[in-house]
Amino acid sequence: MGRCAPDVAFVWRALLTLGLVLLYYCFSIGITFYNKWLTKSFHFPLFMTMLHLAVIFLFSALSRALVQCSSHRARVVLSWPDYLRRVAPTALATALDVGLSNWSFLYITVSLYTMTKSSAVLFILIFSLIFKLEELRAALVLVVLLIAGGLFMFTYKSTQFNIEGFALVLGASFIGGIRWTLTQMLLQKAELGLQNPIDTMFHLQPLMFLGLFPLFAVFEGLHLSTSEKIFRFQDTGLLLRVLGSLFLGGILAFGLGFSEFLLVSRTSSLTLSIAGIFKEVCTLLLAAHLLGDQISLLNWLGFALCLSGISLHIALKALHARGDGAPKPLKGLGSNPDLELLLRSSQPEDEDNEEEEYFVAQGQQ
Repeated sequence: MGRCAPDVAFVWRALLTLGLVLLYYCFSIGITFYNKWLTKSFHFPLFMTMLHLAVIFLFSALSRALVQCSSHRARVVLSWPDYLRRVAPTALATALDVGLSNWSFLYITVSLYTMTKSSAVLFILIFSLIFKLEELRAALVLVVLLIAGGLFMFTYKSTQFNIEGFALVLGASFIGGIRWTLTQMLLQKAELGLQNPIDTMFHLQPLMFLGLFPLFAVFEGLHLSTSEKIFRFQDTGLLLRVLGSLFLGGILAFGLGFSEFLLVSRTSSLTLSIAGIFKEVCTLLLAAHLLGDQISLLNWLGFALCLSGISLHIALKALHARGDGAPKPLKGLGSNPDLELLLRSSQPEDEDNEEEEYFVAQGQQ
């Protein structure tokens, strides 16, 4: 009887972890394919992203209100000076990362997007070295070389390669490196009180919306205003279907962030990182099977080389954290191509309370 109880507890934890991973996969893979499908008929990805941001803000505000009513404790609200000085740079970088990522779906396949977006780890490492958040080590140089080499092999002589789309998603990955470096620096400031991911998303969305609006106005504003699908609509039913499709994407974006939080709070940041690697493999397999993406043997080898670099980075982080005996920021940095990367608090007491872990996730992206 004594041995049975631990076995039952282990099985329950395993089933819980599996269920959370599957939930994360559903939102993360689902939103990637959903956005690609939607951009085939709706050619305004920046407007789509802005609507997603509005939906995420709405659900974040509702979640904060529910938590405040149940706990009878006021949620954190930043002052305007702190909001504009400390949050604005992160919000602007996040908006560009998300917007360019969705924009690239107009030109490239899901497989090329997935592979190129995984190179965000490369740029995060580079900017972490520039901002002295990481120490230069031979192992990190090896990680950079593996990811860069894998990216080259995956895109080399690709039959479905598009330079415009590749430039957009590579630019998104580059800005993503700045984004997550700034996010780490933002969340290390414990006095801001943004430990809860709902509070973080709530504060980021308005500035992200405003930051993306000029880009939308220049590239999509005129075309959107003259399109029959939005402003010059003649069929109310078509308009409602378009808005409903965009709203559903926003729900998926919010669900992605929430599923990541559930996964990391109930398991660990390492679990999320490893799950992210297998998620990319699943995404490529589904893209080849469902969408007919053409992936050569050289492309697969390049993808494997890139994943080996990401896996080495995760292993180094795990070993480094175990050796120091305390979690480090960005401990769980993995291969999530949707913008949905993990950030952990640098406070020592978080070792005993994984509910203190937090992240920022910007929807689909």
